[in-house]
Amino acid sequence: MRLSIWPTAQQPWEDILEVVTYADDAGWYSAYVWDHFMGDGAGFGAETVPTLESTALLAALGALTTSIRLGSMVLGNTHRHPAVVANWAATVDLITGGRFTLGLGAGWQTNEHRMYGIDLPPAGERRRRLDESCAVIRTLLINDRSTFDGEFYQLDGALCEPKPIQDRLPLLIGAKGDLMLRVVAKHADRWNMWSLPEQFRERSRVLDVECERIGRDPSEIARTTQALVFLTEDPTEARRLVDSVAPRAAIAGPATVFAETVAQWAAFGVDEVIVTDMNMGRGSRRLETLATLHDAVASMLD
Repeated sequence: MRLSIWPTAQQPWEDILEVVTYADDAGWYSAYVWDHFMGDGAGFGAETVPTLESTALLAALGALTTSIRLGSMVLGNTHRHPAVVANWAATVDLITGGRFTLGLGAGWQTNEHRMYGIDLPPAGERRRRLDESCAVIRTLLINDRSTFDGEFYQLDGALCEPKPIQDRLPLLIGAKGDLMLRVVAKHADRWNMWSLPEQFRERSRVLDVECERIGRDPSEIARTTQALVFLTEDPTEARRLVDSVAPRAAIAGPATVFAETVAQWAAFGVDEVIVTDMNMGRGSRRLETLATLHDAVASMLD
């Protein structure tokens, strides 16, 4: 089981660097950055809170860390042309010495699209666009020249140089719906969704079926998940905290409850659990909470 960190981008750069540097030194597997230009006013923070841009953050973190992997969680496909993404991803992989995971999603946040005049097509078109984007990115990262004639994207003998260090730069897709899981089965090296263990098990079984439908071994796709985590010794407070963020997946209780949930996820095939610091405060309090969670899982694995 791997533990990774997901610092919110709605905090100062110095605070993000602090938590990622801590995770780098403490042996966490990866650090992820979201791709939003503002909060959504609900689960992803207040709209007016300053929000740092993901691609710049990841490049900077790549230059200032040594061993932790870095990844996008996840780039909105509506925000950038896939050829731009491929060139950026190859560069970040070089900066990190081959420690980068490219996370992609179909795009969804209404307010940022409306404010910036970015088109947000219906769900079906967004899914088809993501399907094509994955193919475009993969061919650009692997081939000397790429030609592609799709419904939405076209390449004509296109270059993407230099290539990433990793022979197959991992592609992570965030998804949970049946049709989106078909895109995961077709393209992804890693899959992510918010979940509690039973939710994860049900969706993972659907992904397995989709892989088998196209003749792909389901074990080729690593499984990742996350939920909000609240540490408290008070059962009443734990229930209140979980209810306060519903329907977002959340865990509340002592660190042993988190470790037990990790064990359930592992039993259902999760390879990597991602912890977000959205509700953990800042400074020493946050680092102490993360260390407590890390130690609880390590004790369980021992």
